[in-house]
Amino acid sequence: MPKAVLPEALPSQAQGRPVRPGAPTAGGGATGPADGSRSGPGEPVGPAPGPGAGQGPEEPLSGRQRLVKGVWPPRLTRAQLIVALLLFGLGLGLAIQVRSTNENSVLRGARQEDLVRILDELDSRTQRLQDEKRRLENQRTELENSSDQAEEARKQTLQKEQQLGVLAGTVAAQGPGITITIDDSRGSVESDMLLDTVQELRAAGAEAIQIGTVRVVAGTYFSDSGGVIRIDGRKVTRPYVVKVIGKPEDLEPALNIPGGVVQSLEKEQATVSVRREKKIVVDALRSAKRPDYARSSSR
Repeated sequence: MPKAVLPEALPSQAQGRPVRPGAPTAGGGATGPADGSRSGPGEPVGPAPGPGAGQGPEEPLSGRQRLVKGVWPPRLTRAQLIVALLLFGLGLGLAIQVRSTNENSVLRGARQEDLVRILDELDSRTQRLQDEKRRLENQRTELENSSDQAEEARKQTLQKEQQLGVLAGTVAAQGPGITITIDDSRGSVESDMLLDTVQELRAAGAEAIQIGTVRVVAGTYFSDSGGVIRIDGRKVTRPYVVKVIGKPEDLEPALNIPGGVVQSLEKEQATVSVRREKKIVVDALRSAKRPDYARSSSR
């Protein structure tokens, strides 16, 4: 059994002195780390460097990688967020203003005569509404002041029936108006253009409209089928002749306003002619349909 070495048995040089790493010991060996790594004077004792410890510095990042690393993930402060919201609101306002300016560009580039014509048309529409209001007020006054209210009501009912018959297309109508002839030799005019024409005429005060042999009413629909325009399912042929009863002084300017019906049709290489007439006869009729479910709610 080996004996323990007492401190008194150590060499005198080792008594009371610290043993330096790597210095020889009494056993003739050198002290050091257990894993066999060596350290020089003044170097800390530690494990041996792992694999890759001797490799050089990492490769530098490219410009794109540095940009991505700096931008993402985003680091926004409150001030930056407020500035971003203000810029977004400013951009949205500018976009809306530019859009509204483009929509009004047609009127901005219009001639003075065209602008005067548009104002006259608006004045005419206002006048028609005021006349209708006065007419209804007069009818109410007549009913209230008439000694024979039943007879007066019957007379006004007959007049109303005739008016509704004209609007519904169940009775023929005649009066002043205009005749529109659309010569579309290239076949470029589509059904939606005729619909725009009808809507413009109605807005200008048209009371009865006939296209070809078809009476146009509130429920009329337009469609394209195989290069042929159909109105309420009935084929209409070129040239398209539109008869309109109304005030000619209001109807014709409504079609000739800048960017209006006539200019749109002419862009499609169609020839449009508008002629005022003192007497227009609209004789195409529609059959009166009895509603299946709707009944009058008046008592």
